[in-house]
Amino acid sequence: MTTEILTKVIVDCSTGEQTIEPLTAEEIADREASRAKAEIDRAAAEAEATAKAEAKASALAKLAALGLTEEEAAAIAG
Repeated sequence: MTTEILTKVIVDCSTGEQTIEPLTAEEIADREASRAKAEIDRAAAEAEATAKAEAKASALAKLAALGLTEEEAAAIAG
């Protein structure tokens, strides 16, 4: 089994020289923290979108129960 070594490329803009170095433990920890935060943000956005869709469906159902047609309810809901 091989272990993946995460690396970074450092470019000296004045010379164009490129150096490849392994990431430090701190850089790896920062990367993992960023990945975890991105996943939490994605899940929160998905939950918010689902809640909004469910609320809209509930509102449309309540308007239909009042006797409005689907078109009328959709026009009100936007």
